[in-house]
Amino acid sequence: MSTGFTPAGEGVSIALDSGEVAVLTSLVSQILTLVEPGVTGEDPLERALGIGSGEVPSDPVLARLFPSAYAEDDKASEEFRRYTEATLRDGKRADARTLLDTAEPGVVKLTADQGRAWLRALNDVRLALGVRLEVTEQIHEEMAEMPEEDPRYPALAIYEWLTYLQDTLVRALW
Repeated sequence: MSTGFTPAGEGVSIALDSGEVAVLTSLVSQILTLVEPGVTGEDPLERALGIGSGEVPSDPVLARLFPSAYAEDDKASEEFRRYTEATLRDGKRADARTLLDTAEPGVVKLTADQGRAWLRALNDVRLALGVRLEVTEQIHEEMAEMPEEDPRYPALAIYEWLTYLQDTLVRALW
């Protein structure tokens, strides 16, 4: 298993084996598919500007990746989402592509900008996985008591590994 990220000159580095790269690229590819461009209105100007419907996504993962901006004001949240979601989706896709383009077995050296893109992509994967696995703040206690035969154990172990990678990346960048 990887020893995590370390500072490397102006950027960061990490040593990854082929299995780790396969897990990362598989999960990030799923995020890339999930955050494909949203649906825009019929108006040509709305399409050109990427103005969407403003509806809260029905998929709980998308709702977590694109949360409402105003918890107490549905109309303001809808308006905010309408004008920002397309740009947010573009950013998430760009971050995912950066990780996919740079992840390879061996020592991976990233610039600070690439490291920040990895950080955001890892965060998106953790959020998505956390929603699907119904992760709570008690995850550490649950895993400590969970037998390895539990069908959720492998996915939760990956979630924990992603948390570790994210933590070491934050520390290496700052």
